[in-house]
Amino acid sequence: MGNFNFIQTEIDGVLIVEPTLYGDHRGYFMETYKESDFKEAGINCTFLQDNQSKSRKGVLRGLHFQKTYPQAKLVRVIKGEVYDVAVDLREGSPTFGKYVGVVLSEENKRQFFIPRGFAHGFLVLSDEAEFVYKCDNLYHPEDEGGLLYSDESIGIDWPFKEGLLLSDKDKVYPTLENLDFKFKL
Repeated sequence: MGNFNFIQTEIDGVLIVEPTLYGDHRGYFMETYKESDFKEAGINCTFLQDNQSKSRKGVLRGLHFQKTYPQAKLVRVIKGEVYDVAVDLREGSPTFGKYVGVVLSEENKRQFFIPRGFAHGFLVLSDEAEFVYKCDNLYHPEDEGGLLYSDESIGIDWPFKEGLLLSDKDKVYPTLENLDFKFKL
């Protein structure tokens, strides 16, 4: 499919995207997004917003979602390395409460497509990481929801659990059992 390899994960719709790299002694070139290739792979999003964050080792951001204005995301790392996670919150889904985790780095150039209906988060593994992502809906701070990153019923196998740096809200999000919100399929 063009300049991308789309890899289906254990959860339907969640994809790892590997771009084709063209390199020589000068460096490299790659496409990071091409609408026609993504549509051919079943990703029919119109991305409306691009975001970028910079974090240091041990920062765990997530697990986040928007309730009324859900977002599909195409995420990648341009500097450093992260462990990125998507948790299925689609009520009635055969994989509800399951997660997919993938290492994204500036070296592997992988991207991760997370459809609407998922909580999303990542843990910085390198000394520093710059994380960029496209969203198919605008950010609405009043619409935020979250899921506790350490919920034992989900059992995310974070690469390390000591020395994590979290925001105050990320520390107190509810577990899946206590979550009062689920996405409709």
